[in-house]
Amino acid sequence: MCQLLGMNCNVPTDICFSFEGFSARGGKTDDHSDGWGIAFFEGKGCRLFIDAKPSISSPIAEVVRCYPIHSTHVIAHIRKATQGEIALENCHPFRRELWGKYWVFAHNGDLPDFHPQSMGFYHAVGKTDSERAFCLILETLRQRFPEGQPNVKELYLALREITDLISIYGIFNYLLSEGEHFFAHCSTKLSYIVRQAPFAAAHLIDQDVTVDFQELTTPSDRVAVIATTPLTDNEVWTQIQPGELLVFQDGLPLKF
Repeated sequence: MCQLLGMNCNVPTDICFSFEGFSARGGKTDDHSDGWGIAFFEGKGCRLFIDAKPSISSPIAEVVRCYPIHSTHVIAHIRKATQGEIALENCHPFRRELWGKYWVFAHNGDLPDFHPQSMGFYHAVGKTDSERAFCLILETLRQRFPEGQPNVKELYLALREITDLISIYGIFNYLLSEGEHFFAHCSTKLSYIVRQAPFAAAHLIDQDVTVDFQELTTPSDRVAVIATTPLTDNEVWTQIQPGELLVFQDGLPLKF
């Protein structure tokens, strides 16, 4: 199946270090070679890069590895196709508008019998179960809150409900953000780490690269990195429990 990578932080930060290791899994250290993508929120804007080529050999991925785009919300995905051919329209993350904001979604898993009859306003462009699930999530939120975006607790509870319904159909690990809140749902496998002062050095599992974050940060910085499997071998990652839906804001999971 696919793999996910996300970042949520309290100050705009680049994801070059994490993406260096993550993108290696797209054809070098792992076999997720059926396309990739990454989305960066910058204010109200959202940069989206996708490619049907493996991330390890994609020239676009090389740009992302070298270009320090600073963002507080990032979602990335490397694909191992289960539904839908290898094609650009089937590459994650997917992006749609709701309540005047961009929403971005990426999924790791397989929903083999998930074929909703109608998704209302939203329609899938490609042939993946993932895009269908995203459209259903947004349509459910649009109908539930027609006057606009609710507070984060109401939004969380609505997402919890629709996530539980979709999860009945199979494996449904996902990352979702609208540039203000960052949602991470674990069905089978998802972990995170919060980096904050005192910062230390981190070493990638998939590449022989080490970064000393103390040299690149200020004492008030805080960064949460979420990944299908840990990206570093000298840090302690927290495993999200199966069935758990977390909301990150300013680099920390919120408590309700």
